[in-house]
Amino acid sequence: MIDKEEIAEIRGKHHGKSTEKRRYITGLDGLRALAVIGVIFYHLMPGKMRGGYLGVPVFFVISGYLITDLLRQEWQSNGRIDLKSFYVRRIKRLYPALVTLLLGSTAYITLFQRNLLDNLRAIFLSSLTYVNNWWQISNGMSYFDRFNNESPFTHLWSLAVEGQNYLIWPILFILLMKFVPKKQNIAKFLFIGTLVSAILMAILYQPGSDPTRVYYGTDTRLFSIWLGSLLAFLWPSTQLSEKIPIQAKRVLNLAGGISLSTLILAFFFLDARYSFVYYGGLYLISLAALVLVATIAHPGANWNRWLTNPIFSYLGQRSYSIYLYQFPVMIFYEAKVKNIAENVWLHTVIELILIFGLSELSYRFIEKNKIKWRFDTLKQFFITLKEPMSTGKKIQYSLVTVVVLIGLFGIVTAPANLITQEQREFQEAVEKNTNAAKDTLINPKEPEEKVNEKPVNNESPTEEMQQIMTRYQLTKEQVIRGKQLEITAFGDSVMLGATLNLQEVFPHIIVDAVVGRQLYDSVEDLQKLKDKGLLKDTVLLGLGSNGTATQGQFEQLMAVLGNRKVYLVNVFVPTQRWQNDVNRLLADMAAKYENVTLIDWYDSSQGQVTWFREDSVHPNEIGLDAYTSLIAQEILKE
Repeated sequence: MIDKEEIAEIRGKHHGKSTEKRRYITGLDGLRALAVIGVIFYHLMPGKMRGGYLGVPVFFVISGYLITDLLRQEWQSNGRIDLKSFYVRRIKRLYPALVTLLLGSTAYITLFQRNLLDNLRAIFLSSLTYVNNWWQISNGMSYFDRFNNESPFTHLWSLAVEGQNYLIWPILFILLMKFVPKKQNIAKFLFIGTLVSAILMAILYQPGSDPTRVYYGTDTRLFSIWLGSLLAFLWPSTQLSEKIPIQAKRVLNLAGGISLSTLILAFFFLDARYSFVYYGGLYLISLAALVLVATIAHPGANWNRWLTNPIFSYLGQRSYSIYLYQFPVMIFYEAKVKNIAENVWLHTVIELILIFGLSELSYRFIEKNKIKWRFDTLKQFFITLKEPMSTGKKIQYSLVTVVVLIGLFGIVTAPANLITQEQREFQEAVEKNTNAAKDTLINPKEPEEKVNEKPVNNESPTEEMQQIMTRYQLTKEQVIRGKQLEITAFGDSVMLGATLNLQEVFPHIIVDAVVGRQLYDSVEDLQKLKDKGLLKDTVLLGLGSNGTATQGQFEQLMAVLGNRKVYLVNVFVPTQRWQNDVNRLLADMAAKYENVTLIDWYDSSQGQVTWFREDSVHPNEIGLDAYTSLIAQEILKE
């Protein structure tokens, strides 16, 4: 991010003609404000702002444009680029707030949330060296998994992408300016580079799988930044005239309006799990951001003025700190509050207050150089401690020292790849159930002759039957019907965890359940089951734990299911904001379709803390018995 102070600093160092024309484009603060609002609400209210993650490519385009525009001005002014000054400015601009966040968050984790200490040293170092995106990729972290590996530093992947560009691009810029004299050819090079990056994203993306690799990769996200750099060659801010024909102004204003409308619509509706996003969607969004940046930067258009107001300026100037603190606040706060879903708006307001409060402190005392950042800051800090100062100042410095020491202690002592007993048991359970589910798909069991299993009234249940009756609170007749029933179970990780339990009651069950499965992208998988003849007349659906969906998306599922008898299990995810929205949707769909029966897992789970693992979502052994019992009693009732 480029701010007023950095532009002023650059202007003070270079006095060429082009340098004097530098201006701070206030409308870009407005665009930053919209981008950071999108990102925050994507995390706070994913059901309402499903495409808020698109604020990141908007930031990328702005960054690429401003950095390259300043490099071009410096080159025109001096015929060279002072690389040392460039890197020092970037460090002075970005590191103080980042280091403060990392040390402060680490101190909090060390004292109050020690379960997040795992791999903290590697996360800290990869964030400082701007390779956090590749570290997360190499360690199998997922940006989209709401229940595993969630970290207060997950969002730093985007800073790593920008940081890597800051390191490489100035050197590449110098080479291009020296050996490619025509700016048109440089623009062509950048354009081809953006296409290569976008095509690489499309090639590496695998539909139906977690898209984190292409979402995080510098190679697959560079196109947004380079589109901004491309704009700087075609649309240099110092060469744009304020006086343009009225028709040209109308065209610019219309283009800006269309691009802004496109971005706002995408923020609300373009979910990150849609395949379209990775097959050119992100590129198109970046192009829309490019057009909007161009119209804001042009002094002859009105968009710079329209996006300049006190609120947008306030948010835009603090967007870096807001972006830094939004995820740690959410992770720390929501770990302590287990009923987010029941009071979404209250908790959202509280989290926003915390985010903006910490961001304001960071902006005022860190970013605005109230604390002078120098390479010998630590040395100067301890010298200051020895000097005479007021009691208040002494307390302030002492508190900072304590936080830093606690943070460093946490970093030094943090374990690497630690797996708790609870996590190990959960992983083993997932593996067993996954293998069992795959076996039902590969080797489905055909039911035996029903007549041979018809009970005799005075016949005593077998020992195995008695165990099932006791464990799941079923009658002898229900157990026998369960053994005869052909059923297909389709769901997410909650249903996957119950595979072995469901097989006890329904030996002929076919289970297709996947960790992280979303309702809205399940139609294709359900159709595959149908095409293979594995979609039985009785279907058990367990979807919605991982996010929201719409009525239209559910209706697409029903179009595949047809007139089959469908049992719909609602969700219990009290730590996630979408719980009540999903359950309302499922209740409405059960009321709409005569062949759909709702199984109320949510209501049965109320107050049953001992049923769940530490994430409060996935049932433990006790909870799995209750989950299976609820399902079996509903399906097998008279």
